[in-house]
Amino acid sequence: MSSSARPGWMEKPRPLTQAAKALALTAVVLLVCVPFLVIVSTSLASTQEVVDNGGWVLWPTEPTLDAYRDIFDGGIVTHALGVSAGVTIVGTLLSLACTVTLAYALSRPGVFGGRPVLLLVLFTFLFPPGMIPSFLLVKELGLLDSYASLVLPVLVNVFNLVVLRGFFQSIPEELYEAARLDGAGDWRVLVSVVLPLSKAALAVVGLFYAVAYWNSWFYASLYLEIDHWPLQQVLRTYVVSGAGLTDATTGEATVTAPQTVQMAVLVIATVPILLVYPFLQKYFTKGVLTGAVKS
Repeated sequence: MSSSARPGWMEKPRPLTQAAKALALTAVVLLVCVPFLVIVSTSLASTQEVVDNGGWVLWPTEPTLDAYRDIFDGGIVTHALGVSAGVTIVGTLLSLACTVTLAYALSRPGVFGGRPVLLLVLFTFLFPPGMIPSFLLVKELGLLDSYASLVLPVLVNVFNLVVLRGFFQSIPEELYEAARLDGAGDWRVLVSVVLPLSKAALAVVGLFYAVAYWNSWFYASLYLEIDHWPLQQVLRTYVVSGAGLTDATTGEATVTAPQTVQMAVLVIATVPILLVYPFLQKYFTKGVLTGAVKS
């Protein structure tokens, strides 16, 4: 096919078009990276440098870890970090276990009560409970000021359930039948056949759950006392109140500027997810494409 007969979308981009795309991508990268650089730089800057620059530092001339020392010496953020890590790990594992088993049961044809249960689950997605009914339910179950209140009310996410159910349904039926002929029961089929083929989907759903648990702060403000708060609620308190680490808790003066403490807590809250994501990126991309492209 000659170049004159090619459709417009098959033609080689013109230099001006390529330059415009490169400029647009550069602008997007700067919009993402510059704010993060400012956050990290401000957390590493000295108090005097933060004051001289009006509260924000793009590049610290004399980096210091005073803000991080104040945070970890105080123990509040350290405890909150442990709470967030524990809730995220336990919550993600429990949510994955419940979502996988329920999605597998709902994906199998002929399951007794499968359709009513599916409609009931979808009903909760269309009509979620309000804040007051949720609080009253947690209170009646005796979960107030308990870490279980951050996990049990949101144990199964309907969107993640629908994603896994659709993925399980896309597995060829011949594999299920072959496992049945070999004498495998439902649990053996799930563990030996379905789960090994669902690593990409499980990684995506697991990442969704982990990010949701890690970033959750609203339920903590409703159900937990201040000494049981996770990291995100502590971070919100620092940022909203505009106070330093000690100011927000005991009222005493802090050594570092409030901005450096706030940015340091923000870095601590962001880094764990940034460290986990590269290990799941290949599964994440594959899982998204699996749900979008059908053979």
